[in-house]
Amino acid sequence: MPDVPPEDLPDPDHVTPDGVDDATVDALGQLSEALETVERARGHLYSFHQLTGEADIALQGAVEALRDAGHGEVAERVDRELVGRNVLQGRWTFQVVEDYDDGYWSLFRTLEKDARDRLAGGRRHLFEARLKQAGRTRGEPGHEATPAG
Repeated sequence: MPDVPPEDLPDPDHVTPDGVDDATVDALGQLSEALETVERARGHLYSFHQLTGEADIALQGAVEALRDAGHGEVAERVDRELVGRNVLQGRWTFQVVEDYDDGYWSLFRTLEKDARDRLAGGRRHLFEARLKQAGRTRGEPGHEATPAG
């Protein structure tokens, strides 16, 4: 690109390496998109973890309120059967999060990175970088190729 000013060139980390074809860039883009979805799912899992913990604390308050209102039998059953109960067999939510993180999520991240390393020199978001270069208006404020330029 000899006629393109240097400040208009993309970051070298977002340039497709020589020898990497369009089909590979597309496939890596799909793999990256799948990982992004897993990252979102992980965030929802952490929300599930925190919301369940908040509910358990609120439940303890409800048990006390039931006792204070003279409903000791109902309060005792809720306390005994539900407060502190596992959400899955043998697991509280923190254990679910740990299993997800240590298993599926970690393996997904490892394999996605390995694919990028092997097929594109470790470069990330090549598909999106191509979209950015094609979609931006060169020379227009807010359409710079890189943060510095």
